[in-house]
Amino acid sequence: MGKTLSEKIFSEKSGKDVKAGDFVLAEIDVAMIHDITGPLAIKAFREIAGEKAKVWDPKKIVIAFDHQAPADSVAAAENHKMLRKFAKEQGILLYDVGEGIAHQIMVEKGHVLPGMLAVGADSHTCMYGALGAFATGIGSTDMGAVFALGKLWFKVPETIKFEINGKLPRRVYSKDVILKIIGTVGANGANYKACEFVGSTIEKMEMSERLTMTNMAIEMGGKTGIIPPDKVTEDYLKSIGVDYEIPEWLYSDEDAYWKEVSLDVSNLEPQVACPHSVDNVKPVSEVEGVKIDQVFIGSCTNGRYEDLKVAAEILKGEKVAKGVRLIVIPASRSHYKRALKEGLIDIFVEAGAIVEFPSCGPCMGGSFGLIASKEVSLSTSNRNFIGRQGSPEGEIYLCSPATAAASAIYGEITDPRKV
Repeated sequence: MGKTLSEKIFSEKSGKDVKAGDFVLAEIDVAMIHDITGPLAIKAFREIAGEKAKVWDPKKIVIAFDHQAPADSVAAAENHKMLRKFAKEQGILLYDVGEGIAHQIMVEKGHVLPGMLAVGADSHTCMYGALGAFATGIGSTDMGAVFALGKLWFKVPETIKFEINGKLPRRVYSKDVILKIIGTVGANGANYKACEFVGSTIEKMEMSERLTMTNMAIEMGGKTGIIPPDKVTEDYLKSIGVDYEIPEWLYSDEDAYWKEVSLDVSNLEPQVACPHSVDNVKPVSEVEGVKIDQVFIGSCTNGRYEDLKVAAEILKGEKVAKGVRLIVIPASRSHYKRALKEGLIDIFVEAGAIVEFPSCGPCMGGSFGLIASKEVSLSTSNRNFIGRQGSPEGEIYLCSPATAAASAIYGEITDPRKV
């Protein structure tokens, strides 16, 4: 029996031949913390290594401020202050307020490459797998151990092969594909599995859409989402200034998968995840007409320029419905600048949207756009759990940027193909 891409990466990083089910101590290539998880990770590191200890390799650690950025409380400001001090003392790269969401920064700044083993103190670290890396979220205590040792124990996961074929219909995007998959497999359907996405549909997706796919692997319990690197990967890396040649070994052997799931997207309609679970997914035709109070376009899932462009094309010349708040937050400074240069920000503002500087915003209920009791949010983010975006008595629906933009115009969940 052959090996999957994930098994090959763990074999490389542990220095021995391993297979799914093995426990390995693997070398970490890059580690990320942000302003919410960072303080706990540093506390754990100091308890493990001592108050004056140095991290194993400051060049392999990245800190980013995104969840409460700019600081929305005195406590958040104190956390930022402490993290700035730690970064300076240790010589760690820090992306301060305004640079963008940690996951987007890690990808677009070239911190992650195919074949790497990347960890982050955040569950959506799995997004980096779109580049052909094994990337996974870990707890802050585990991150403290990584800071001290540069290694971490893993159980090598089995891999589910998601074979996705067919041409995506008009105004149907990768967000609709991954929501359909999660709705089919279930929130626990891929527990501790590597979710590998392949097929003709994936091959035709640009990196922005691939990042959306892998970002949400965790929502079906996946240990990571991963896409074999190809010319799209190489072209993307070149676009961000990284000249990289993909090693021949970075591909799964056909007989190595634990399970295979097939999906033909030729007739797929826009999908919506309904409260209060990401796997409570329905076609948009079944939820059309649900009144909404707020629309959020952004997050590490769908805050890239390509997502903003899709929304802007629908909103151009239109107005946000009376009584609806539309919040738009680009995923990073570079995507904000590109959207500004190409007139997308003007379109949003003219339509009546609130455009905020790069941050996680209301995605995790931290700041800048929380919902009240009995209010309904339609969001391009990745989770719709109770209380995720504010009041535990509110409701959150998840969708693509196209569905979000169309719905903002009408004040109710709307099929973007009809606009």
